[in-house]
Order: sequence, then structure tokens, then C-alpha cells
Amino acid sequence: MIISQTPFRVSFAGGGTDLPAFYRREPGAVLSTTVNHHMYVTLHRRFEPTIRVSYSRTETARTVDEVQHELVREAMRLVEVDEPMEVTTIGDVPAGTGLGSSSSLTVGLLTALHAHAGRVAGRRQVAEEACRVEIDVLGKPIGRQDQYAAAFGGINYIRFNPDDTVDVEPVPCPNGVVDELERRTLLLYTGQTRDADGILREQSGGTIDRLPALRRMRDLADESRHALVAGDLDGFADQLHEGWALKRSLGFGITSDRVDQWYETARRHGARGGKLLGAGGGGFLMLVAPPWRHRSIREALGRPRELAFRVARHGSQNIFIGDVRDDRPASRFDAGASAA
Repeated sequence: MIISQTPFRVSFAGGGTDLPAFYRREPGAVLSTTVNHHMYVTLHRRFEPTIRVSYSRTETARTVDEVQHELVREAMRLVEVDEPMEVTTIGDVPAGTGLGSSSSLTVGLLTALHAHAGRVAGRRQVAEEACRVEIDVLGKPIGRQDQYAAAFGGINYIRFNPDDTVDVEPVPCPNGVVDELERRTLLLYTGQTRDADGILREQSGGTIDRLPALRRMRDLADESRHALVAGDLDGFADQLHEGWALKRSLGFGITSDRVDQWYETARRHGARGGKLLGAGGGGFLMLVAPPWRHRSIREALGRPRELAFRVARHGSQNIFIGDVRDDRPASRFDAGASAA
């Protein structure tokens, strides 16, 4: 049995510039962090000569080609695993909430499958393969930030180059800055989920008309990184606010009347900045405010469901490798510790 654990991500700035329609013209960049909410993938050999996949439903297939869950099927094909197996996926947070769950699942599948095949896969390899599965094979109209965030872990400035290479730079925050950022940040569930693929497909098609806004969003990723390094969380919150205004201007169903009302209400009650996570349309609204303002914000918004979080410093890793067929002790295998 193998169990992989892969963090979800929170994107601070630069979203949209990780789409090929932008970064193949000029470099894109995002600033993001992983958080301590995860996708778990379990692999287990089956006695029955079938592949059983359990997620929101359960399916049984005789071969990989018959697996209907497209991420599971294509990850198994890529790693060349086609044998009787039980594959189970469990997420701490539902899909469609803006935390990059689909890419965390793909990265987690690859992390576990490589271990099953007896190979050590580095963070960069897993991220690149996840992009290949989601973008090249399945044709999803998504960017490349989520795969790298999930594979590498921590707070990172990620740059996307016109030649399709990706640079990942950890952000060296001073002591106490991450703790204070966690204390100031609220993740509030809007009660709405969304189709990220549809939003991103429309956004890619309108990139040329919105280049000035996207360039500024890219630059804000760099400015926000420097604000964190300087410990300037007020400046960081102001940059979130500017970035959200720019993202809203892109259109494409990124916001809604409900989200706009929440955000303006939160601002009146002390939030300095924030944004809707992910492609937009619904999911979690992130707000940054002094902790003493949090109670007022919660009450003004009707006490919505809230996701407490901490920054996760590790990317995708296998947290258990064991073999039920004998008495050998289980071992820990950390794909995130492999060479990038």
C-alpha cells in the first residue's frame, strides 16, 4: 500500500499569466503558497484482476484504457502502470473551491505511482508530468502554477518562460512573518462552486485585449513577494486589493454579485485586501485584515463557513509505503525531498 499526501494551494498574485496564451508572448509570474489541507491518494494491489477507482463514485475496469476517471487513467498510462490495483482519492476540501484540487490530485497520483513502480521522481519531474497529463494529453485550458505549487510546496515565486520552462524560487520570509500572515488571513466559503475550465478557456481567448491588465498582475506577483520579504503585510494586502480589481476587470465570469457584495462589506468592516481564490466565480474568498477586525467581518457576512489554515512547507510526498504481504516494516518516501 502507498499513500501520497499533496497540499492544496492559495494563489496570491499573477494568476492568468501562467496561461500559455500569455507566457508564450512574454514571461508570466505568480506568487502562491501551499496550505495544510491535502489530497490523499491510496494505491493498493488487488487480488481480483481489475482496477477499482474510488472517488465521488466507484468504478471497476479491466484495463487502464477502460478507466473513466481521466486523471487516474492518464497518470497510470504515463507511468506505465497497468495491473490490478485499488486507487482511492480523498480531498480535505471539495473540488471547485479555488484551491487547485485537480492539479493536487494529478501530482499526488504521479507521486504515488512512481513509488509503486520503484522509481524516485523529483519535484520538477512530477510537476512537468502533471502539466503534460492535464494540458497536453487532456487538453484542459488551465495554467501551470497549480502543478508546480503542489509539487514543490511552501511559499514560492514561480516564473513561466516563453520556452515553456518554469523557474521556482522559494520566498525567504523573515521570522514571524508567515505566522502573522496566517493570523491576518481569513478563508471564507462563498457557498458557490465554479467551472474553472470554462472561465480559463474564455480568459485565454481574450488575452490580447487584456495584456496591460495581465502585465500589471504579473508585476504585482513580484511586488507582493518583496512585500513579504520585507515583512510589509499592509503593503501585501494593498497589492492583493489591486490585483483583485484587475482580475475583476478581465470579465469572464470571474466574480458575481454575491462575491462583490461580500468583498465590499468586508472592506467596510476592516479588510485591507483580498481576492477570490482560483479562476474565479465562486469557492473561497480570501481576506487579509487585522485579527481584531475578524469578528466584525464574520458577523457582517453572516458567519460563513471558514477554512482555518497554516502554510504547508512540504510539497507532494508519500507518507506511507507498506506491503501487507509480509512483515517488513513500512517506510517513508519523500518525493519532495528528491532533487528538483
